[in-house]
Amino acid sequence: MNRRLACAIGLFVLGNMWAVQGMAHSLTKNECNEGGEFIRNAALARDNGITREFFVNRLVEDLMMIQSYPPSMRWFVQDASDEKFLSEAVFKVFDEPVKAEQHEASFVGACLERVALGDGLKI
Repeated sequence: MNRRLACAIGLFVLGNMWAVQGMAHSLTKNECNEGGEFIRNAALARDNGITREFFVNRLVEDLMMIQSYPPSMRWFVQDASDEKFLSEAVFKVFDEPVKAEQHEASFVGACLERVALGDGLKI
């Protein structure tokens, strides 16, 4: 009897975790601004000699670590769509360098547009 109850509870918990992870994350204006700050800081790091390889490797490590937390406890990158959006912006910082403020403004604008279009909105 206890074994059946433990299995049922385990299946319930796993089912709920998958359901939460399957829902898309709705970005907020504040998150767009914070993401823009992150992108600006990436450009400033680039300007101070940090290589693309080093920064991207660190980003990948951080994103892997972030995935160990439940989506509701994560900053900005709560799902694969957010991860792709942020990563592509970081790649652009190193592949198409402009002033840090320009990268920040571009990211915030794209993020707010994404929110307005409903890409990644949680229901």
